[in-house]
Amino acid sequence: MKVDVVDVFTHDGAGGNPCPVVCDAGAMTDAEMQAVALDHGHESGFVTTGDEGGFDYTFRFWVPNHEMEMCGHATIGALWLLASRDRTMSRTVRIRTLSGPVTGLIAFGKDGMPVVEISQPVGTVTDLGRAAENDVLAILGLNRSDLLDLPVQNAATSRVKTLVPVRNTERLNALAPDFSRMEGLCTAIGSTGLYPYALHEGAQQQFDARQFPKASGYPEDAATGIAASALTFGLLRNGLVAASTAPVTIMQGRAMGRLSRINTRFALSGGTVTGCFVGGAVVRAPSHR
Repeated sequence: MKVDVVDVFTHDGAGGNPCPVVCDAGAMTDAEMQAVALDHGHESGFVTTGDEGGFDYTFRFWVPNHEMEMCGHATIGALWLLASRDRTMSRTVRIRTLSGPVTGLIAFGKDGMPVVEISQPVGTVTDLGRAAENDVLAILGLNRSDLLDLPVQNAATSRVKTLVPVRNTERLNALAPDFSRMEGLCTAIGSTGLYPYALHEGAQQQFDARQFPKASGYPEDAATGIAASALTFGLLRNGLVAASTAPVTIMQGRAMGRLSRINTRFALSGGTVTGCFVGGAVVRAPSHR
């Protein structure tokens, strides 16, 4: 069993979310997969060959505490590794995950390295009630005056994330949540994590965000593709982006000192949004180069 570690959603070659990946995980037990996540302390991806149904691969994902149905950066990191080793038969790859089918798109940059995007379905966005909104703000240490004139919302493509529209990036990066109450709050509101965000001043269709997971075994993520996808549909619902193929940029990890860049774009058919794609740069982690 070989574990490769890549940094996914890097910005200018740095930052990103570290991700251990096992590209040949067919013989691994659940306990062995979880042990990899525990040993590395990060969301980890595991690749097995496809099966009936036309899938090229089956991907599984573990955090230190439990298995996850879907992980965006682990999917991108695993596809990047497979493509860099010429183990993908096509530029379009069909992947089975516990949350449903995912399509991977592979291109190659001028440097010959893979550039990967993955699909996400049309997102759902629901405004929270005032009581739940107040609970979210209390855990984040915010008042309503700290927010834009927009609702706190639960949004999802593969997993539900709670979107909190903070009025500026300074307030966003100063957040100090009460992590002891995070799991209980997220359970009560049907969410897998809080995703406060702010408009990035002076940049078109660019936003800053932070991700505080419900119960992953660590307090904050440097880059979260599934949350960024959910946010993209929240931004559309709130009129902050248009239903076009123009790229949306989410910068995450700034407060952690691991500034990361996540790129999303809507998939359109006849002018109707049919889903989105999420992607970003990948590099091998320093100790694995």
